[in-house]
Parts: sequence; structure tokens; C-alpha cells
Amino acid sequence: MASKLTGTIALVTGASSGIGAATARRLAEDGASVALVARRKDRLEDLAAEIEKAGGTALVVEADITDRAQAEAAVQRTAERFGRLDILVNNAGLMLLGPVVDADAGEWERMIAINVQGLLYTTRAALPHLLKAAVEGPRRVADIVNISSIAGRVAWANYGVYNLTKFGVNGFTESLRQEVTQRHVRVGVLEPGGVDTELGSHNKPEVRGRMIDPFYEQTEVLASEDIADGVAYMVTRPRHTAIGELWITPTDQA
Repeated sequence: MASKLTGTIALVTGASSGIGAATARRLAEDGASVALVARRKDRLEDLAAEIEKAGGTALVVEADITDRAQAEAAVQRTAERFGRLDILVNNAGLMLLGPVVDADAGEWERMIAINVQGLLYTTRAALPHLLKAAVEGPRRVADIVNISSIAGRVAWANYGVYNLTKFGVNGFTESLRQEVTQRHVRVGVLEPGGVDTELGSHNKPEVRGRMIDPFYEQTEVLASEDIADGVAYMVTRPRHTAIGELWITPTDQA
């Protein structure tokens, strides 16, 4: 029996670890052919081998999506390899926390580049293919899922620039949704909370010890696979059903 996404093509950014890798696995399990996009080629190759061993199809695309030319080339390579693009999951992200007054400007720029600019570059390159797939593809609908954060809705002290990026992602998602939803491209934002992945691993040890580790010690922590389940839920809904916003939080944080 065919799986829900049999015959569809998905592109996942930040696919070398965490939520991106889990999402790629889940979409492949549901029948999609998956383009794995990230900077760490060795990890992508390991993941592709895992997916193909399980009977799926994966394409490794080494790219830094903060570089517009590389983001565009990643989308183009996917379209050339598979002939179409039905699903875009903008997952690549970085979380660097700390007081604004003490923040390193280079860290700001790096986080904004990944969380905002990379998402914009990939989305812009993918949209023509997604609009075409919504007309010609097997499902007659295409999907964009932007992985944001609860920090895109709720502000906390010391999250300032991270909040800035995620509030921006949420606003962009809603604006784009209004632009293309009548053309059968569904655009939604998925907002995880309480997930322990490599997203925050680049924080300074003192920041992790003061802000991140205590949170994980006091609450249920979600796995990357829980977020991947949410992505699969959003993109396998009936054609005329869209999910504009989906929160996924530990039960004691909802």
C-alpha cells in the first residue's frame, strides 16, 4: 500500500542533525524522496545511507544556505534530480542567548543569517517550483513548513536577538501564507518548545549553565522525533486543510 507521501519530493535544510535529520527520516518513511541540505557533508552522507538502506531515496546537497547562491543552487539541484519540489522544510537554525548589552555582534549576525536570511533565500528559490507542483504534482498541493520556536510568540529576558529572529520568521510565514494559499501552496509555522538538540550547543558554557541546563533539568524534554511527527502531520493533511501554526511543547509546559 502506498504511503502518504509516495511520489513527492521534499527538501529539508539543516538536515545534518537534530530536528532536520529526524524530519528527513520521517518524510522518507512516509514515501517522500528527500533532499538533505546542510554544510556537514559527512553527516548528510551517513543519513542518506541510512534512508536508502531502509528503502527510501535521498539526495545529499552540501550547501550553506546563508549564501544566497548556494541556497539557490541547492534548490535547483533538487529540482534537476527529481524533476519537481513538493515540500520545503526550513529547519536550519541557531540559538545564541544572553543579555543584549553583553552580546557579541558577530554572534548576532551569524544567528540572523541562519535563522532569517537563509530561510528567505531558500524559500524564494523554492517558491516557483512549489507553485508549479501545486498544479502539476501528484497531490495538487505543495507545502512550506518553517520551524520556528515558542520564542517566536513569547519573549523572555536574555532571548532578545533570538526572539527577534523567531518573531520575524513567524511574521514572514503569515504574510507568505496570505500570498500563496489560494494557489494551493500551504504555508505553516511549527513552534517547538523544550527540545534538546544541537540548536543551543553553541552557547558559551556559562550561558548553558545559567539558562539552558536548569530548564532541561526541571521539565520534560521533547525529542527531535516529536517535532518530526509534527512536520509529517502538517504535510499529510487533506489537500484543502491547512495548519497555519502548530505548537509542540512538553505536556507540563503547554
